[in-house]
Amino acid sequence: MRALLLLEDGTIIEGKGFGAEKKVSGEIVFTTGMTGYVESLTDPSYAGQILMFTYPLIGNYGVTKEDYESDGIKTEGVVVKEACFKPSNWRSEKDLNIFLKEFDTPGIYGVDTRALTKKIRVAGTMKAILQTYNGKINLEKLKKEIKKQKALSDLDLVERVSTEEIIEIQNSKFKIQNSKLVVIDCGVKMSIVKNLLERKINTTLVPYNTPAEKILSYKPNAVLISNGPGDPVRLVETISEVKKLIGKIPLYGICLGHQILALALGAKTYKLKFGHRGLNQPVKDLKSDRVFISTQNHGYAVLPRGLEKTGLKITQINLNDNTIEGMENKKLKIKTVQYHPEANPGPHDTQFFFDKIIRDLTLK
Repeated sequence: MRALLLLEDGTIIEGKGFGAEKKVSGEIVFTTGMTGYVESLTDPSYAGQILMFTYPLIGNYGVTKEDYESDGIKTEGVVVKEACFKPSNWRSEKDLNIFLKEFDTPGIYGVDTRALTKKIRVAGTMKAILQTYNGKINLEKLKKEIKKQKALSDLDLVERVSTEEIIEIQNSKFKIQNSKLVVIDCGVKMSIVKNLLERKINTTLVPYNTPAEKILSYKPNAVLISNGPGDPVRLVETISEVKKLIGKIPLYGICLGHQILALALGAKTYKLKFGHRGLNQPVKDLKSDRVFISTQNHGYAVLPRGLEKTGLKITQINLNDNTIEGMENKKLKIKTVQYHPEANPGPHDTQFFFDKIIRDLTLK
């Protein structure tokens, strides 16, 4: 099977196809992680995007369902330099090709991903079309299609990946006082839920547009707004309901949730040129002066200008570009982080964020 990748700047890349025989469109982005391709492909935050791995060999340790971050692949397509279809690992249940076919996702390999990454770093993320095929392809038709393709900021992606019903998850092995947490599911990774359960916190997942009154009716001790895909300003319903929760209950935010809380308090967000996606982003805690290596996956960030009017204090910054990585408002009991403290994949340096949640709930 053959494959073709077309970018909005006219770049045409030919390669070999694997996975599903299909045509998809999305924003092409890259991630620098050397491991964790299963977690990345199943991360709901990648909805609407064609994911390119900068690490040259993908698929060598196979695929196991235990590593899924959702119910399946959420990326639109996959771009790799070399794809391994004969994995060697005792945990492997299937190879990468079968994995992509199972979730009707196309992939292209045999691509100079280093050159393509350099292009994206200079030009920024771009609209793209990926097609795997047997036979012929209508390139002129694809060129017309990409001109009409919607940008990521014009798509409502959270509604695709959020739960449609309220789900209560209890840790039956442990019970502690003040242990109930409601998670507003904007595309939550399962590792976040696992980290909460491991810390004996009973968790209730609710859809992204759940009314504040409904959330408070569960009498939670705190609310966490999760990660998720797309432009945060499009989540008008979520922002509106979060505004109603401010000051009434402790609030936490991870990644997209960090941005939503900032917007709810009157701050602004902006799109990064090519985003932060990888497992080695250095974060400095401004109070302790400690530096942590973090897992990140986001294309938007909170704008520092005007933040003082919101009452939010910057607690952590990214040492690569000084973007905001953590915020806090002690009076309103709000704590947020832009990175992924649950990791998976990546280092576990920042899992203390969940320890802070359990400490806050226990000391209430």
